[in-house]
Amino acid sequence: MSPQGTNFKSKYKLRANGKTLALKQPVVMGIVNLTPDSFYDGGTLNSHDEMLQRTDKYLEEGASILDLGAMSTRPGSKEINEDEELRRLLPALRLIRNTYPEIFISVDTYRSSVALAAAEEGADIINDISGGTFDKEMFGVVARTKLPYVLMHIKGTPQIMQHKPKYKDVVKEVLTFLKERSKEAARAGIKQLIMDPGFGFGKTVEHNFALLNELESLQKLKYPILVGISRKSMVNKILGIKSAKALNGTTVLNTLALLNGANILRVHDVKEAMEAAKLVEALRS
Repeated sequence: MSPQGTNFKSKYKLRANGKTLALKQPVVMGIVNLTPDSFYDGGTLNSHDEMLQRTDKYLEEGASILDLGAMSTRPGSKEINEDEELRRLLPALRLIRNTYPEIFISVDTYRSSVALAAAEEGADIINDISGGTFDKEMFGVVARTKLPYVLMHIKGTPQIMQHKPKYKDVVKEVLTFLKERSKEAARAGIKQLIMDPGFGFGKTVEHNFALLNELESLQKLKYPILVGISRKSMVNKILGIKSAKALNGTTVLNTLALLNGANILRVHDVKEAMEAAKLVEALRS
């Protein structure tokens, strides 16, 4: 894993709603959980003031994207209905969109109806954990919005995905899934795709580390790569700690992901991720 082994200065650009985000260097996506039950920081944003304080902090620390999620997809989480997801999401999206018109806002949903409502309220990216497999209308809806789309790999559903997931070759199977789904998305008319191997979504710790070790293989798809490792079990189980203590381990793995070609880091801790990106950039230059 040589620091010179990956083309760090990519030519990728994301375009949405008259804005452009260049990915010449990796960028950081700050997680804004609007849920009461997310695995790390669920229930911490209970007012508009708290949302804006979190957003201010992320932007000051260097985030280029905010990722709003209104339904927990942690292992074993319960699915909420569409109305509840929209009730949580749309007021926060409107508030942040109106306060920060220039920031890229991503919405984490696997429902096409929620994706469409979010796009109409000014969202810039649709982040779908299912890669379009949970809602057959998703690709068509995203194509109509012309927004960038994060296509993630998952095995199973959030309710059952960690019940002894098995692969013959996890890297090959994830790569095949992303390749096939990206072709289908492109045929549906989606012009801007981002690949996410789905760390922790239907994968054991060993599967996650195999994917991280061979992350460069995703560059064959010729799309930007998003990595979401932040405070997940691949850190916690190896170190024997809880998510609250997993910042240092997360930063180590984010650094390895950057060295292996990640373009976007999805994190709870923007400052530390930005520091990792700046240090890797210095190493490469």
